Amino acid sequence: MSHGLLDAYKIISPAIVTAGVYYFTTDKGVQYEVRFGRRQDNILHATIVFGVINDEFEGEEYIVTNKGELYRVMATIVKVVKLFMEQHTKMVSYEFTGISKEGEDENRLSQRINLYKRYLPKIFDILEWRFDYSKGNTVLVNRI
Repeated sequence: MSHGLLDAYKIISPAIVTAGVYYFTTDKGVQYEVRFGRRQDNILHATIVFGVINDEFEGEEYIVTNKGELYRVMATIVKVVKLFMEQHTKMVSYEFTGISKEGEDENRLSQRINLYKRYLPKIFDILEWRFDYSKGNTVLVNRI
């Protein structure tokens, strides 16, 4: 069994590098957007938001599509974040938020954050970056 990442879907990068919005579509036609937002008070801090943008999901960008593509979607998100990092080498922190699904205990880490925890070391070198899980369902990744 391979412990590497699955092949990523084809990524559509922004025409202007500073735009920070990437897209990809899965084999089953689910369209994703990965957006890197910059904080006005710290332009070297990026908030990473990604989700489904298909009309059929009625704008619920955090929907779980249950199409059996999760691992390949996550492999693609890993690749997108790495692409962004290559183009923005001065960034000092990244922020991921894992919104709880309906019925999840708000006082525990969401399933999404637990999923992100498994993938963050595939993106960030643990010798160069520190993960902070103390902010509830937001993970801060800071350059050491």
